Amino acid sequence: MTVVRSPEDVVDGNHLETPTWVTSFAGLPRTVNVRRCRLEVVAGADVGKVVELAQPSIMIGRTGADLTVNDPKVSGLHCELRLQADGYRIRDLGSTNGTHVKGVRIVDGFIPPGSTIQIGKSAVVFDPLDDSVSVPLWHESRLHSLIGGSASMRHLFDMLNRFAQSDATVLIQGETGAGKEGVADAIHQCSPRRNGPFVVLDCSAIPEQLFEDQIFGHEQGAFTGAGRATVGVFEAAHGGTLFLDEIGELPLDVQSKLLRAVETRKVRRIGSTKVIASDVRIVAATNRDLAAEVNRGTFRSDLFYRLSVAKLSVPALRERREDIPLLIEHFLRQLVATHGDPRLPDDFAARAQRHAWPGNVRELRNAVERAVLLPNHPTLGFEAPPKKDSQFGEVDIDVPFKVAKQKLVDEFDRKYLEALLEAHDNNISAAARAAGIERMSIYKMIRRLGLDKTEARPGDDDDSEESTDHQR
Repeated sequence: MTVVRSPEDVVDGNHLETPTWVTSFAGLPRTVNVRRCRLEVVAGADVGKVVELAQPSIMIGRTGADLTVNDPKVSGLHCELRLQADGYRIRDLGSTNGTHVKGVRIVDGFIPPGSTIQIGKSAVVFDPLDDSVSVPLWHESRLHSLIGGSASMRHLFDMLNRFAQSDATVLIQGETGAGKEGVADAIHQCSPRRNGPFVVLDCSAIPEQLFEDQIFGHEQGAFTGAGRATVGVFEAAHGGTLFLDEIGELPLDVQSKLLRAVETRKVRRIGSTKVIASDVRIVAATNRDLAAEVNRGTFRSDLFYRLSVAKLSVPALRERREDIPLLIEHFLRQLVATHGDPRLPDDFAARAQRHAWPGNVRELRNAVERAVLLPNHPTLGFEAPPKKDSQFGEVDIDVPFKVAKQKLVDEFDRKYLEALLEAHDNNISAAARAAGIERMSIYKMIRRLGLDKTEARPGDDDDSEESTDHQR
């Protein structure tokens, strides 16, 4: 048996510097060890309050946190401590008054053991302890459509399987392309509901005025164009699992209506007074930091707490590079049916290990397929899209000023939009988030500039590593 990153192996012998480490047997990870930590409130209304926790993520805030403090200057979910292999990381969750350590305002950074964390008018001393908790890992490097032999993925698999046995609502968080829909599908397949439907609602791809109709359904004649009655996703998922993908995209007014349905499992179609009970298990996913969205007021705190009964975090591909060879082999097997004996360039695996993979598993899958199709391409699949020439054309003084100006503005909008969509694989939701504008603004620009015929996708945030049917 071997121990990776054991407490005794750290610099200066200060084992408290090691928050987590992996115990291995025969070269394979067996358990993840998470250090127990003590948090004591030393200033503010709750002086003397103490909690001891052994978990990778510890939330501190006024409501719904692992350590709650009675302080009006503290945000609901104020900051988060993450226990990582390389240290104790503290992150402010967009709080109103900030998080400070030694007088310095911390947005995101590592802190030493024994640090005093100042939030609002309160202060919390953070002390790692000698003892730890061993977290078991899944016994295989695959769980349904999910693939990963790394300790982080096998820990995810084990947690996923445990959560699947209950009907608890699960919130899945992770970057775009990391495999969130695959996780949701695996929860369904591992659960007693596996023979029921698996219904997916992509919240990023629905026009705002259609959200209620998609969620609740409508009766015939409920509104103009409602020629027949339709069921919403709650009814469609009866007896199975409802997956609410990119839940962070829901408008605030719809969030309040969704909250009631999530709490009661009862819905009422638009145009009807009849209440319909729905026996459904809810899984939600987002690539947004919902705790920070709660503090910003763009996501309801009560809905967040209701959705995050159980939480799963999908690691980014760059954080589990040891899984890249397994994933490449898996994607090549998928290509056998269409490409016979697919082959990759000799240096593909080495280059894949060096690449940052901002698009995660989805980007790797696309890179493998492109490399099979074009094996001699010199930079295939590993570089960001080239930046377009940002210079405008010459100014035409033979037309009125307003016309000339609008022409240049349209030219800039077109170049910016084309480059933005290309950089985000034509995913409008991802492009809108990166540009800091609303999705509807991008839709309007596309129509105004005559780019409707491009293959831009409204919100293709399908994170599964294999395609799955939306209903089974």
